[in-house]
Amino acid sequence: MPDFLSELVADISDVGGDVTLQDVTPMSVRIKPVAMRRALRNVIENAIRYGGGASVTATQDDNNVIITVSDHGPGIPKADLERVFDPFVRVEKSRNLETGGTGLGLSIARTVIQAHGGDITLSNRSEGGLQVEITLPLGSEKTEPES
Repeated sequence: MPDFLSELVADISDVGGDVTLQDVTPMSVRIKPVAMRRALRNVIENAIRYGGGASVTATQDDNNVIITVSDHGPGIPKADLERVFDPFVRVEKSRNLETGGTGLGLSIARTVIQAHGGDITLSNRSEGGLQVEITLPLGSEKTEPES
């Protein structure tokens, strides 16, 4: 997982994204790499676009990998924290695709993560910004090995 995250963060940084990778515990988790890359990229790019940058960490507990993506933006109104996972929902109200996407990124991310037996939750940070926590089970038999 550290190599997978390092490559993803490097790719996003190469195209001008302000993202840092910190505190990654060495671990191995079975994933479908193309799908998981898309899911994590959606989350990280949202943090960059709406939160001014992203900080990514990955740790492990007894049964799970926990990937956290944090930003320093305005956060999301509490009433919308779950609703933003619905397709085509955007908190950013303009119709300008330059300032936001189609509202599918978090919906896709949740679908991919849940297909891996995991979960994704959003919370507003007390110091400001949004925190996205992605939990993936270690050793899931439903997925392919990381490549």
